[in-house]
Amino acid sequence: MTAEVRRHHWLITAAALVVVIAGVQAAATILVPMLLSVFIAIICWPLVEWLYRHKIPGWLAILLVVIGLLVLMTGVGLFVGKSIDSFIGNLPNYQNRLQANMAGLFAWLSERGFDLSRERFNEFLNPGRLMQWAGTMVTALTGAFANTALILFYVTFMFLEAFILPTKLQLVFGDSKMALRFELFFANLRRYLRLKTLISLLTGATVTLWLTFLEVDYPILWGALAFVLNFIPNIGSFIAAAPAILLALVQFGPGVAFYTAMGYLVINTLIGGILDPRIVGIGLGLSTLVVFLSLIFWGWILGPVGMFLSVPLTVIFKMFLEDNPGTRWIAVLLGDVRGISLAEKE
Repeated sequence: MTAEVRRHHWLITAAALVVVIAGVQAAATILVPMLLSVFIAIICWPLVEWLYRHKIPGWLAILLVVIGLLVLMTGVGLFVGKSIDSFIGNLPNYQNRLQANMAGLFAWLSERGFDLSRERFNEFLNPGRLMQWAGTMVTALTGAFANTALILFYVTFMFLEAFILPTKLQLVFGDSKMALRFELFFANLRRYLRLKTLISLLTGATVTLWLTFLEVDYPILWGALAFVLNFIPNIGSFIAAAPAILLALVQFGPGVAFYTAMGYLVINTLIGGILDPRIVGIGLGLSTLVVFLSLIFWGWILGPVGMFLSVPLTVIFKMFLEDNPGTRWIAVLLGDVRGISLAEKE
């Protein structure tokens, strides 16, 4: 292949990529519930398989799991939704109290010779905006799961398709290595999403219990936020901790805010820093730069929900690239060099 042909090939590839990105962005309202359904179906599929192996008909196993999902999503939606409505209603009051606390802090610092410009500080870090941003994020999360019926509809048909997918792959690829690659890819994907979800649930539950002990308002809401943002490594835990710490500062002052921050630090160190890499595997991780870029990229394409899905989507893309010898070098660039890939370990 000549240099001219290679240059034209890259130009065509780049143009096609731009068209695909524009199409995905235009179809975001359709793709967001579908992507959520894919993740839910992948996480819950082992339960369907378990029921099927215990002599329960496939249709009944799917029905039982879907009913369970309906009850779970409705119950969580009611609890979290009630907390969100109450938090949004009290948000102006929290913002005013936080601004008053910050004014007192600046006055105290000025008396001791620290000349800080409050206006300049607010340009870089406005606590009131942080509280408002937290409300926007949790509202977007609730809106993503608002159409529960559509999501469960997608999940049901994905379950039905999963029963016949191995047969389709066998017909398409036969006994070739490609069929084995697809099976390994889906197995690794299921493992990653299942374990990551369990770790995130543990993180959210621990945060909820700690904030309940400290009597910080809306512990279930902050636990749900910690669960979602735990899918974003390195920076998700800091984003989840900020509104709860600020709220503790508004409610009780610096003492409880300090204990709240220490609780988040211990939880994220033990679970996110020690337990998560050992169970999930750091080889599936992404570099810090890629995490930031994926957060911006998927958020720009799919909106706020894209930020929640950014790292799982990028990990899926990385796993797909890692499985192909011709594109493995791209996966290496995306990943964290401290880890060993799951595919290489197996």
